[in-house]
Amino acid sequence: MTHFPEATVADIDQAMQLAAAAFASFRQSSPEERAVFLETIGQQIEALGDALIETAMAESNLPQARLLGERGRTVNQLRSFADMLREGSWVEATIDTALPERTPPRSDIRKMLIPLGPVVVFGAANFPLAFSTAGGDTASALAAGCPVVVKAHPGHPLTSGMVAGAIQKAIEICKLPAGTFQHVYGSGFDIGKALVQHPVTQAVGFTGSLIGGLAIRDYARLRPQPIPVFAEMSSINPVVLLTEKLSQDPQALAKTLAGSITLGAGQFCTNPGLLIVQEQPALPESLEALGQEIAASIPTPMLHAGILHHYQQKLEHTLAQKGVTVLRHAETAGGEKTGQPLVATVLAADFLANPQLKEEVFGPFSLVVRCADAATLAQVLAATGGQLTFTFMGTEADLQQNQTLVDTAQQLGGRIIFNGVPTGVEVCPSMVHGGPFPATSDSHFTSVGLGAAKRWVRPVSFQDSPQFLLPEALQNTNKLKIWRLVNTQWSQADIN
Repeated sequence: MTHFPEATVADIDQAMQLAAAAFASFRQSSPEERAVFLETIGQQIEALGDALIETAMAESNLPQARLLGERGRTVNQLRSFADMLREGSWVEATIDTALPERTPPRSDIRKMLIPLGPVVVFGAANFPLAFSTAGGDTASALAAGCPVVVKAHPGHPLTSGMVAGAIQKAIEICKLPAGTFQHVYGSGFDIGKALVQHPVTQAVGFTGSLIGGLAIRDYARLRPQPIPVFAEMSSINPVVLLTEKLSQDPQALAKTLAGSITLGAGQFCTNPGLLIVQEQPALPESLEALGQEIAASIPTPMLHAGILHHYQQKLEHTLAQKGVTVLRHAETAGGEKTGQPLVATVLAADFLANPQLKEEVFGPFSLVVRCADAATLAQVLAATGGQLTFTFMGTEADLQQNQTLVDTAQQLGGRIIFNGVPTGVEVCPSMVHGGPFPATSDSHFTSVGLGAAKRWVRPVSFQDSPQFLLPEALQNTNKLKIWRLVNTQWSQADIN
């Protein structure tokens, strides 16, 4: 077994000091320089070839096809942020020119977003490429002009180290400061605490458990200078099965839901962990169909022993709660690394009375909540709390009759899905992968898509500044040719 030395407090201090030194110049780099850097990272990751995929397969138990797709997503994220930098409007350049003849006179005021400083990123367990070392947190922070220090996830240290090497090679090729990106190992809470509480750290990105996210948030709050923590932590992603849709084709609906529940051994933050349904004549047939699909599913290995153990513990705890009944479980015996797919049911009254049934069970599990009537269904939906996603399975007539449910979901979720499944998160400008607590620690932002870069910046205004002191994005001559809001009008033109 390969040994990875645990970072010491001295190692963390050195890494953060290097990041601070790098920030002085990296934040001044041009959009084109950062775009080329991101593209070069992508090229170096691709250059790792089959060795990266084979290593990730061995460490994560994920299949080759999944990891090939994840590598593609990782590289495409980097290229998307490069395109964002070249287009340029993401900095929100806003210019209000002086009005000296007005009473009272108005000064010349110009605003844009600037990078916060060094960012600490905690690698995620369930996506060893796309949410880890060169994943969305790292890519978006580098795009914003912030140096990054990544804490490798202990579940895939070799994979993380290979990707870190690719980023460091890109730094050399692009002749950037060595501290622009750094990589440390450590499995204890002390390492995470030291990274978050180091005075140089200006923001934190985290994807993982509720316990881990809350600990990091608390570390940040206890600093003399509190800093933002953008943590994705817990979501059960309710799916509402509306009446007419449920009666139309229960077999097809059951197949779709079971496929999403068991996809990737249920190890997605958008796994549909809660199905909400109203009692109706078609319900027994629909539940039977879902049970058959789950029974026929093939258990697959989970990411590592720790996640498997946690799944089994949470599953056992959930099934022991009052009123919870197993609908069906996978009939095929899995190996020692597999988590058993299972669906259970509970009446709405028992669900509403028990906060523990609203907790995430991270794995191939879903709980069906049976509601006596529409009013109870609405009550259950409102009680689920903050979520990454809400899904509605319904005909047009269903949706017309249940618009208030959709309105409730908008108040609680980051993404509202209609007649699809929550698993599968597109990387695009319009994506929101976030939501109110406990889904994330800050619902103002997304961790997927181009909006992810907004987590690592802050606005600054320049009042009556000489042109030579202004960033290029705010100067009269629009050398970058970006869209700017000039005197409340969007324009790419120079200012005369």
